[in-house]
Amino acid sequence: QLQLVESGGDLVHTGGSLRLSCVGSGYSLDAYGLAWFRQAPGKEREAVSCISKDGSSVSVADSVKGRFTVSRDNAKNTVYLEMNNLKPEDTAHYYCAARWTIHNMCHMSESLYFFWGQGTQVTVSS
Repeated sequence: QLQLVESGGDLVHTGGSLRLSCVGSGYSLDAYGLAWFRQAPGKEREAVSCISKDGSSVSVADSVKGRFTVSRDNAKNTVYLEMNNLKPEDTAHYYCAARWTIHNMCHMSESLYFFWGQGTQVTVSS
């Protein structure tokens, strides 16, 4: 069973930066498309970014475009989310997710992801 563990969440001020990491264990992540999702209190979980198996295809939600960057290092079995110019509305619990696939494509649909981490909390103070 693939397991995912996120880290890097913290309390930061508006305009600050964080880098989230998600490490996979049990299986090599190079067979999986990966994504980051977030859920704020009282809100539904939303897709933030996705990345294809080899990293050649990425997608970023409009709300974070130009501020967040997704990347992966398959040698380290890790996916990252670099977050810059953070805003209070970015406050949420951030999750990474994985989907086994034969295709090298990026998908933002939550229903496609079967493996999830426990998440890491990001809090942005104004």
